[in-house]
Amino acid sequence: MLRFSGKLIVSVQLEQSVFLKACRGESTDYTPIWLNRQAGRYMKEYHKVKGTTPSLDFFKTPHLSAQVTCDAQRILGVDAAILFADLLPILEPMGLNLDYLVGVGPNIANPVRSNEDIDRLQVVPSSESMPYIGEAISLIRKELPANIPLIGFGGAPFTLASYAIEGQGSKNYINVKRMMATDPGAFHAIMEKMTASAIDYLNYQIDEGVQAIQIFDSWVGCLSVSDYRNHVFAHSKKLIDGISGKVPIIHFGTGNPSLLPLMTQAGGDVMALDWRAPLTESWDLLKCQAVQGNMDPIALFGSVDSVRQAAGLILEEVGGRPGHIFNLGHGILPETPVENVKALVEFVQGYRIR
Repeated sequence: MLRFSGKLIVSVQLEQSVFLKACRGESTDYTPIWLNRQAGRYMKEYHKVKGTTPSLDFFKTPHLSAQVTCDAQRILGVDAAILFADLLPILEPMGLNLDYLVGVGPNIANPVRSNEDIDRLQVVPSSESMPYIGEAISLIRKELPANIPLIGFGGAPFTLASYAIEGQGSKNYINVKRMMATDPGAFHAIMEKMTASAIDYLNYQIDEGVQAIQIFDSWVGCLSVSDYRNHVFAHSKKLIDGISGKVPIIHFGTGNPSLLPLMTQAGGDVMALDWRAPLTESWDLLKCQAVQGNMDPIALFGSVDSVRQAAGLILEEVGGRPGHIFNLGHGILPETPVENVKALVEFVQGYRIR
C-alpha cells in the first residue's frame, strides 16, 4: 500500500519506521536516534568525498550531497537521514553574496543594514533557484533503505535574518538587536521576506520527497522572551503554519529554555530540546506529542563507557515514554571520535526498560 504526497510515494515501511512513529507520539520497539550534523567533518568518508571542493559548491552538487547523506546513515546505522545542505544558500537567490571563508565560516559581503537593502531582497521560487536540492533529495531517496526516512531542513526566519543582517557569525548580535530596537518596521519587513522564502523552500523539499522537516532556529537563544514574543513569534508561526499537515515538523532552537513555551505555541509536531532544558520536565510543561534530544555534544568526547552512561541517564529519565527521539542538543563537533558516535547509536537502539 502506497500513499501519494506530491512527488513522494510514502510506503508502509516508511510510515511505520520507528522515527516517524515517534514523531507521531506512538509507541516504538526502541528509542529512535539520529544526530544533528551526522554527516560532517568528523568522518574520514566525508573528507574523502569533499576533497578540495569549496563548501558552497559542495552544497550545490547533488551527487556529493547525496553521497555524504547516505554514507552517514549507513556508517552510523541511525534511524533517519538528514539532507546534507546548509541553512544559508537560500539567501543567495534573494540577492546576498554568500561565501564560506576559511577561518571565518559563512560570510555575506553585502549584509542587510538599511531599508534600501531590505527592498532589494527578492523572494524567488526555490524550484527555480535551487534545483540542486530537489535533485539531491531524489538521489538520496533512491539510495536510502526503504524503511529510513529522509529529513529535510531549513533555517527559521530569525536565524536567516540574523545571518543576513550580521553578515557572519556573531557573539553579541549587535546589528540584529539594533535594527530590532531602533527600526522594528524594518526588522518586520526582513522577517516577512525570510518567512516567505522559507515557506517556499521547505514546501519544495516536501514536494520533492522528504518525510520530515526540521526547522533550525540556531541563533534564537540570544533573545529575551519579550523580544521573541514581540518580534519573532508571529513569523515563526506563519512559517510553520505554511508547511504543516504534510510531514512531521521538528522545531529546534538552542540557548534559552525560557523560549520553549512560546516556540511550542508557534508550532511543530516535535519540540527539539538542547541540553540546557530538562527533558521530561520540559515535555510535561510543553504538553507536546513528541520531543527530540537532548544529550550535550561534548559528552561524546569522553570514553565509550561515559558516552553510554550519559545516554543511559536520558533514556532512564524518559522511561520508555512514547514520542521520544534521541538526538544531541546541537550538532556533532568536528573533533568528535567516530567510535563514540557509533557506540552511542548502538547503545540507544539496544536500550530496553528494565
